[in-house]
Amino acid sequence: MQSLKEKASNVAASAKSGMEKTKATVQEKVERMKAHDPTEKEMATEKKEERIYEAEMNKQVTQDRNAALHHGAGIGTGRPHYSNTTVGSTGHPTGLTDGVVPSHPIGTTTGTQRPSAAHNTHIGDGANQGYGTGKYS
Repeated sequence: MQSLKEKASNVAASAKSGMEKTKATVQEKVERMKAHDPTEKEMATEKKEERIYEAEMNKQVTQDRNAALHHGAGIGTGRPHYSNTTVGSTGHPTGLTDGVVPSHPIGTTTGTQRPSAAHNTHIGDGANQGYGTGKYS
């Protein structure tokens, strides 16, 4: 089971990743609007995809590090031990071992991270109308 600190760090990493992905998408839109030829537009799209990939990898590294720390790897040093790790475009280790595919592909979700509104029987059926203060109903 994840510790509270690990969960909080993972949530923060996911939020930061989401913000970086949104920023990359917005920057790509601006660059495409400023571009005058198809080559520049394609380069803007490639930069966006690179930024999104890097944000996802940074999130995965953080989550992997949190899990390793939680399970005892790197005790005494305050950080996990990685061997043969790849260095990302920022010069920081990505946490990926050479020749190994990450266990969490980009763009796939299980759908189990948050509860679904589909299970709430009170949404949209009008069953609760007439209750409350009336301010928002």
